[in-house]
Amino acid sequence: MPRSQRNDNFIDKTFTVMADIILKVLPANQTAKEAFAYYRDGMSAQSDGEYAEALANYEEALKLEEDSYDRSFILYNMGLIHASNGEHERALEHYHQALELNPKMPQALNNVAVIYHYLAEQAQEAGNSEEADRLFDKAADYWQRAIRLAPNNYIEAQNWLKTTGRANLDVYF
Repeated sequence: MPRSQRNDNFIDKTFTVMADIILKVLPANQTAKEAFAYYRDGMSAQSDGEYAEALANYEEALKLEEDSYDRSFILYNMGLIHASNGEHERALEHYHQALELNPKMPQALNNVAVIYHYLAEQAQEAGNSEEADRLFDKAADYWQRAIRLAPNNYIEAQNWLKTTGRANLDVYF
């Protein structure tokens, strides 16, 4: 039974009903509608913490989805799952694939920066200051790109960029 038929709370049921209505009236071919159904089920599973099920649904959605913009969000969500599981390299792969399809996705840029920042801190703790500096610089680059796209977001990143001297003044306005 598809996940959308198993929802037991009001919000999930409401989302499912709305998504089903959209699927019925959407002027799209059957393949696009199936891709959306898998994506919807993946999002539902992801919100329930059922990551294996979510990834399986996202994989199916990727097989069917032809629109690069929609594919970018599928890949982004896959990156979120891998990041939450501590699989940083796999998360980065998915975020980078999403950004290849949709370079104006500040949330993916931010998440890449967060991972590079985390890896830099790990390198610093291990006493590898050169690697830490390289990774901090990569984090700074991605945060600056995210801030250029969404200047009112990522305030903590903006503060970190300023306090570490990694900020470019043109980023903020």
